[in-house]
Amino acid sequence: MTDRDVDTFWRRQSSTEGQPPRVLVRVFVDPGGLADAIDAYETLQGVEVDAVFPYPAAGLRLAVIGAFLVIEGDDEHLAPFRATTGTLLVDDVQPYHDRLVAAGAEIVEPLHEVPTGAGFTARHPDGALIEYVHHRPTSEELVAAGSHA
Repeated sequence: MTDRDVDTFWRRQSSTEGQPPRVLVRVFVDPGGLADAIDAYETLQGVEVDAVFPYPAAGLRLAVIGAFLVIEGDDEHLAPFRATTGTLLVDDVQPYHDRLVAAGAEIVEPLHEVPTGAGFTARHPDGALIEYVHHRPTSEELVAAGSHA
């Protein structure tokens, strides 16, 4: 068991603008399992956690570690997220949204704000269910960056 803080919003990089797409494999853990999962996936990949963020509106806590997005919650709160094949972290979700709509994809969850920026979920014409997310700095991160300038 670790004493890692998984209740405080934190991330190494606050924006995905200008970054290439990054595929995140979803891993689901029971309540209380996030800190141990972070330790395990850091050890597995030889990397450090990139981000930890509570998502109280969805009853979840999440962490990004290398190629994995670990999502902690009870069965009820995890249920809507389990059907999604994966997450694609992109520099801007809008062009992806527009191209998917033009290609006939079904927008399952409309474009909306999330704690880290914005995202949406689409069912591709081939049936794959993918979440698209971009990260942007929070007002707190902008203030902190300004104080370090």
